[in-house]
Amino acid sequence: MRKFRRFSWKDTNLRIASDCFEVVTKAIVEERRLLEAYIAKYPEFQTAMTPLQVQSGAPISVHRMTAAAEITGLGPMASVAGTLAQMGAEAALRFGAAEAIVENGGDVFIASDSPITIGIYAGSSAVGDNLAFVLKPEDLPISLCSSSGTMGHSISLGQCDLVTVAAKEAALADSVATLVCNRILAVSDLEPVLNDAGSLPDVQGILAVKDDQIGLYGNLPQLARNQDAQLTTKITRDRFSGSQV
Repeated sequence: MRKFRRFSWKDTNLRIASDCFEVVTKAIVEERRLLEAYIAKYPEFQTAMTPLQVQSGAPISVHRMTAAAEITGLGPMASVAGTLAQMGAEAALRFGAAEAIVENGGDVFIASDSPITIGIYAGSSAVGDNLAFVLKPEDLPISLCSSSGTMGHSISLGQCDLVTVAAKEAALADSVATLVCNRILAVSDLEPVLNDAGSLPDVQGILAVKDDQIGLYGNLPQLARNQDAQLTTKITRDRFSGSQV
């Protein structure tokens, strides 16, 4: 039976399913330390709202975040959570793990040789907790990264209840999720925003929830009715703010 364990370090809050739990957490802590050292040298990387050039000696996470920012036009830190989740999972896979599922504040990287169902939580919208993605081994690995303008503590310029983006690269999925969420202020924004963002390279699919409407774009994993009565107890919460993320 799959078992998830929690790990928090500073403001990183993880849920991990892998036999190589310690490998995942060590990799994420080490990569975050490298990122913090880079930010200390180049503080604009943390606050930029538009893409930046990679400076000499940058860690892998910076290269991935910068590449995603170039595609979306956002600042590189828009993809930090997804990037770290994928890097932790990749460390476990290199170590020989058959499964590595890492969630970092609603951004998930999934690698597994068995099926997995990922519940979708859209807060107080009409969709609420009624849907889930059903993932088969042939769908994996995949990143499912989410953003919300009505839940959590992250800065959003929009009013979308939930955006979830599917892509192979978590940095891209995370950045695109932020981009879409920023642009949706009303139900009428769903179609044009998803059509625009869905045309970006390597975006596999997008789900967006605004009030009682759902927008779908591209090749998303199979959607099904959520059967997990305990879903709301599994939502990652920021241990400092108390917010759901």
